[in-house]
Amino acid sequence: MKIVITGAGQVGATLAEHLASEANDISVIDLDERRLRELQDRLDIRTVQGMASHPDVLLRAGIEDADMLVAVTNSDEINMVACQVAYSLFRTPTKIARIRNRAYTSGKLSERLFGENNFPVDHLITPEQVVTDYIYRLVEQPGALQVLDFADGLAQLVAVRAVKGGPLVGQELRFLKQHMPNVEARVAAIFRRDRPIFPEGNTLIEEDDEVFFIAAKKNIRKVMGELRRLEKPYNRLVIAGGGNIGYRLAKALEDRYNIKIIEFSPTRCEYISERLNKTVVLNGSATDQDLLLEENIEKTDVFLALTNDDEVNIMASLLAKRLGAAKVMTLINNPVYADLVQGGEIDIAISPQQATTSTLLGHVRRGDTVSAHSLRRGAAEAMEIIVHGDSKTSKVVSRAIEEIKSPPGVTLAALVRNGEVLIAHHDTVVENNDHAIVFVVDKRRTREVEKLFSVGFTFF
Repeated sequence: MKIVITGAGQVGATLAEHLASEANDISVIDLDERRLRELQDRLDIRTVQGMASHPDVLLRAGIEDADMLVAVTNSDEINMVACQVAYSLFRTPTKIARIRNRAYTSGKLSERLFGENNFPVDHLITPEQVVTDYIYRLVEQPGALQVLDFADGLAQLVAVRAVKGGPLVGQELRFLKQHMPNVEARVAAIFRRDRPIFPEGNTLIEEDDEVFFIAAKKNIRKVMGELRRLEKPYNRLVIAGGGNIGYRLAKALEDRYNIKIIEFSPTRCEYISERLNKTVVLNGSATDQDLLLEENIEKTDVFLALTNDDEVNIMASLLAKRLGAAKVMTLINNPVYADLVQGGEIDIAISPQQATTSTLLGHVRRGDTVSAHSLRRGAAEAMEIIVHGDSKTSKVVSRAIEEIKSPPGVTLAALVRNGEVLIAHHDTVVENNDHAIVFVVDKRRTREVEKLFSVGFTFF
């Protein structure tokens, strides 16, 4: 696939890195020559310096025969114009734009603004909302390291840390069914000391393993209880930062949780306090020890550091944890920082560009891919693919799981059929229109997964 990416920032660079390793023809446009040079030193891609919305720059990047334009510069307006130019002059088939300002995306306005008759954007990506939804799911599932929705939320893939004393720790995976005879679940992958282990019936779960499992959403808590002591549902939340993400999260959660926001800007405090109903808005610094103590940080279930400054988020999180916050979740843009701090004093490091890239991947994947989620900082991937065809045109339809020749390290973990979650067993038969949830331990295998689920007429 030939893809032109405008913007070599963290999202654009992360996406280019994902796609370049999969034999795609990638071009990246940016004004910053240094960023482009760093990318080209690492990746086998084409780089073009210039304004991403200018026709001549897009031409140099190969837009005339590109399959897709992904516009992810820091400017909404440049992204919108780039999509317009790609459509009007070059009839680029698929155009994706990152739009951050709610003035463009709120309500029914966006439906009128974005379309062939106005700004021809096929898919809008709103980073702040993507990250908000990501954190929302983590708050809903206490103890989870990562929570991903599939099939409109019917199924969830959850990552948890196996801890000493969990019923399954020290036992083989095949005993999972014995422990929960009335609950269907499947372990899709295990990461042990940052190395993937392909799960089989005799695989032993060890303490500190990061276990990815899939189940119907209603059964998630029961499965988590087999791997670690269940944490009580959260009640008290403190959010550091009243920006777009902090505000959106409070708005989504304030009817069910006791929430306080600490925001440094008096003007922003006034703005969000007028728009929130139950949330307490405090003007001050999240790194102010006296303020945290005054607000009973030791009784806080989760401290969420969501400012736009990595250093402030890290320091505020470390302080909150030291003062007694039960759990801290920290928004970190710099991936180097995220790898350094997660698992120590900071329980969960949230990468906004990783969450945004996951949303983009669903649109980039071939075939009828509903969603694709990047896992483990891009090392692994989880995909939801709608199955099409019959026994003559498909390699998977009308075949039992044990008959399907999946690539190494690929697990077909579950199917969603007519609103019902079916955990995949060796004799489970795949049918047309099933939503297949596939876990790929090595993301370099994603192209093989796409081919496995493609429809043709010469399969034997």
